[in-house]
Amino acid sequence: MRGSRTNPPALKRFGQHFLIDRAALEAIANAVVANPGDTIVEIGPGRGALTDILAGRPNQLVAIEIDRALSENLRERYASNDRVKIVERDVLETNVAELAGGPFVVVGNVPYYITTPILFHVLHPPFPRSAVFLVQKEVAERIVATPDSKAYGALSANVQAVARAEILRTVPAGAFKPPPKVESSVVRVTPRADPLISPDEVDAYRGFVQALFGMRRKQLGNALRSAAQLTAGDAALVLSDLGIDPKARPETLSPLQFAELMRRCRDR
Repeated sequence: MRGSRTNPPALKRFGQHFLIDRAALEAIANAVVANPGDTIVEIGPGRGALTDILAGRPNQLVAIEIDRALSENLRERYASNDRVKIVERDVLETNVAELAGGPFVVVGNVPYYITTPILFHVLHPPFPRSAVFLVQKEVAERIVATPDSKAYGALSANVQAVARAEILRTVPAGAFKPPPKVESSVVRVTPRADPLISPDEVDAYRGFVQALFGMRRKQLGNALRSAAQLTAGDAALVLSDLGIDPKARPETLSPLQFAELMRRCRDR
C-alpha cells in the first residue's frame, strides 16, 4: 500500500524528471522481458510510478535510488512486499550484478547528465540479460547509429561491440513532471550472444575507442600514433594489414574494425 508521505520536490542536482504518462510507463514495463528466475533491477525509481507496475510481477525487484527522501517513501510504500527491495545508493558505486544475486534485467529512467556512465556501468561483465532505458532522444540515436553517420561516435561503438540496441518509442517532454527541455526515447539494449570483444577486453576497448574519437579530426594514421603509442611505420603497417585507409577518420570504422585494430595495436 502507498504510504502517507507527500512526494518530495524534484532535485536539480540529481537531474530528476519524473515520468507520469501511464501509456509510456506501461510501454517501458512491457519492454522488460524477465524470465521467472530473473531479478529486475530498477535504476532511479523516483516516486515509484514504474516501480508500482513492476512490483506486480512475480520477480524479485531491486530499486536503486540515490535520493534519501524518495528512498524513505519507497521503503514505506513497499514495506509489506517481500519481493521488493529499496536500496539507497549511487548506482555508479554499486555492483549491480552482485546486488541482483543471479540472472537479472535492468530498467530505468536515468538522469540525462550521467546517462553514458550508467550505460557503461551496466554494460560491464557480468552483463544483464537485457536493459531498458529511458534516455534523451539524441543519446538513443547515438546508441543505435551506424558508422560514418552524423550521430555515430564512441558511445555507438562501445555499446554495439557488446550488445544490440533498438529504439522502441519516443516520449514527449510533456510526459514528465517537471518536463525536460528535450524529447526522450525508450531504448532496449540486449547483450550479444557473439560479442566482438571478450569480457577481459571491455575496459581496454573502451579506452581505445574513446581515445580515437577524442582525435576524430585526425586521420587514423596520425591518431594511432598518439592513441596506441605507435611509430608512423607501425601505424601504417597495422592499418594496411586490416585494409583500412590511413587517411580515414575514426567515425568511419565499425565496432568490429575497432576491435581488430585494438588487438593489432596491442600486438605491436
